[in-house]
Amino acid sequence: MKRIETLEQFEAAISGSQPTVIKFYTTWCPDCVRLNMFIDEIIREYGQYDWLEIDRDQFPELGEKYQVLGIPSLLVFRNGEKIAHLHSANAKTPEDVRAFLQSLPA
Repeated sequence: MKRIETLEQFEAAISGSQPTVIKFYTTWCPDCVRLNMFIDEIIREYGQYDWLEIDRDQFPELGEKYQVLGIPSLLVFRNGEKIAHLHSANAKTPEDVRAFLQSLPA
């Protein structure tokens, strides 16, 4: 998963018509480590999305703007708008993440 390093990269990533999943994480988060153990397989299954990650601690203003209250969180953007948000409490298992992705609008 490609890491977002600047606000400009974030804005470019979310502005396209292709749905983009952005994982908000931190380096100290044990649930983020657990998510990383299974996310690669899900990324392969859901290749219709662009997948990126951003360290919430490096961009607290984005976490606040998009209501990322827990980590990891998966946010889906299209055309600059957040269209879905999987909160950390619901992102514990591969089944949780797959169910979230299956519920997204086409």
